[in-house]
Amino acid sequence: MSDTDFWTLPPDRITHGSGSRYELTVLQPPFSVDAADLPPNDPVRAGEFARCLDTIDDVIEDLGPRKQSDTITVATRADLDLVQAGAWGNLLSISDPAFADDGNDMPILAEATRLRERFPDARIVGRVEVHCGAEHTEDLVWLPDGTMFHACGWPGDEPFVVTGDPQAVMSALGITTEVLEDLDVYFDLDDEPNQNDWGALATACLAGADPWGRADLDASSLRVRHSEHATSHMEALYFSG
Repeated sequence: MSDTDFWTLPPDRITHGSGSRYELTVLQPPFSVDAADLPPNDPVRAGEFARCLDTIDDVIEDLGPRKQSDTITVATRADLDLVQAGAWGNLLSISDPAFADDGNDMPILAEATRLRERFPDARIVGRVEVHCGAEHTEDLVWLPDGTMFHACGWPGDEPFVVTGDPQAVMSALGITTEVLEDLDVYFDLDDEPNQNDWGALATACLAGADPWGRADLDASSLRVRHSEHATSHMEALYFSG
């Protein structure tokens, strides 16, 4: 069997879609940690975290450290085999293009549901934004006590569905309208759901613990074999044009 035996397309096939982010983060207590104070990435734990995900069958190769400010650009099918994972003390996070969606599967919600069982005391935050013909987002925040919100759809368009209780999440974390205004985030729960920046709200829920976009933090760049379902899903999403 080859490393990517579930693909039916060659590795140099150009993608017709791309994503600007597809991140899933697990923050275990203490929640007040600042990313600047995190210990160095543990490559072994980062690989183990990647392997525990339902989208990934196995880690084929550790390509070494990669700064969190250096995102992976998806241009070819081979790029879809690359994920970026980190394990910094009580913080775990991964960027996996298999989390991208067009509204049919909601992979972030599915993966977060499984991670809730594995890390019941964690704050789980997912942020996905992909453009495959049109922009589609999926964002999620799930607190240890079960309070959560999940927002999924087409920004500025329909359908766009929000489940859970975003106000309860915001209240639990002390995120007020003033806090969001200070972050230059437009957010109004009285507005239509597709007009709000749910990814920015998810970012605010991570606060200083957000590991993404940081030049002072390294993660592991991994080449993986995705699961059969994840591979089929990515073929349909990224090569549909």
